[in-house]
Amino acid sequence: QVQLVESGGGLVQAGGSLRLSCAASNIIFSINAVGWYRQAPGKQRELVAHITSGGLTHYVDSVKGRFTISRDRAKNTIDLQINSLKPEDTAVYYCNTPLNGADYWGQGTQVTVSS
Repeated sequence: QVQLVESGGGLVQAGGSLRLSCAASNIIFSINAVGWYRQAPGKQRELVAHITSGGLTHYVDSVKGRFTISRDRAKNTIDLQINSLKPEDTAVYYCNTPLNGADYWGQGTQVTVSS
């Protein structure tokens, strides 16, 4: 069974940085597309960054230039480097990957940015 586990969240001041990591078991991330999503209180979950199996990346406009999604093949993780954090980045961050018609999600990691 595919399992995704996010880590790296925390409480940081505005302007700070965090590096989130999504680790996978029973799946090889290098051949899968993966997305990082976030959900703030009272808001819908939104896709913030995506990487294809070929390494192409896409970002929502609000995070462009501040977020970087990358693949660590040795660790089988998909990482999200978050710089210049803003209070509006506060949310639970999830990773997702589709496989064989199913969507797999991790449990999420909380990012809280204080002003």
